[in-house]
Amino acid sequence: MGQVRQITPGGGHGPPSWFRWRARRCGLLGGATILALACSGAIPPPPNEPDGWRLLTTVDGAPAPPPHGPGSGGEPGLALGGPQRAAQARTVADALAGYAKRLERAETRRIAAAKTWGLRRVPLRAPAPPAEKPELTSEPGHLTGKGLPPVIVQVPTDEKVVFLTIDDGAEKDPKLLEMMRELDIPYSSFLSDYVARDDYDYFREAHRDGSGIQNHSVNHREMPKLSYTEQRTEICRQQDTLEKEIGERPTLFRPPYGAYDRDTLKAAASCGVEVVPLWAEEAFPDRIAWGRGDEKLHPGDIILTHFRGTAEWGGSMPDMIRRVVETATAQGFALARLEDYI
Repeated sequence: MGQVRQITPGGGHGPPSWFRWRARRCGLLGGATILALACSGAIPPPPNEPDGWRLLTTVDGAPAPPPHGPGSGGEPGLALGGPQRAAQARTVADALAGYAKRLERAETRRIAAAKTWGLRRVPLRAPAPPAEKPELTSEPGHLTGKGLPPVIVQVPTDEKVVFLTIDDGAEKDPKLLEMMRELDIPYSSFLSDYVARDDYDYFREAHRDGSGIQNHSVNHREMPKLSYTEQRTEICRQQDTLEKEIGERPTLFRPPYGAYDRDTLKAAASCGVEVVPLWAEEAFPDRIAWGRGDEKLHPGDIILTHFRGTAEWGGSMPDMIRRVVETATAQGFALARLEDYI
């Protein structure tokens, strides 16, 4: 059976869980058919959600049931009458149809954007993130210990998704934000204050568009060369800065150069860091630097790249995104948002 992928413009909430479940049951049925079947009740509700009519009221725009039961007068125990049931079904059908039309329009714009940005194929859509995030442990060869955040290069998942992360913050190319917005590509930004501080407005805009904003230290210094106190200052001060500038306190910290020691993890944990994500691949405008000999992406891989421009790379940020998207799409992978999984 084919897989129905969630299509949610702007990284917003997807359709209700019961509708996603029914869509999966329908496999490759078209959207209009799915809507008709779901609203008619031809597709049974999932076992843990038996009351299909009650669930229909959760759709935006659908009326809430009376406070004491489904009857027209609000009395407990009265059955929902035929006219009320029909009206409710029409309301829900209209709401779902409107939602489907918005998704269709968004995907049409995305297909056009792929051509505009010079992509050979439209980026694949990631499935809905897991209802429960996986339990993380430090990967083999990395430090671990009680109270220390896990160090990972890959998220445990069976889905064909990978995660794009962009470091530092030196290059602030408006074309990057435009491209990511039009293609609806999720990514996470790991910022160092010494290069980001001249224009946090740029990263506030990225955050409004859906980018996670995470910690990459204040001055991009090599952590193991610093004392515990110095490391804590580098990490925790940037936690405070990003909370002030962006409005959310980061939960992820990536040490510059991927270099860390036990003091790094202790310092990070002391100011709210929960996970230390490193990377499995690094992306450039002209190539992918592979971390494995098979030169292939694997489910859950974290991809590193940087906010760089033509002066450093000989290519632009959109050039780099094209490289990542083309590589991922060719191998059957979608880009997903790291924060939705860890």
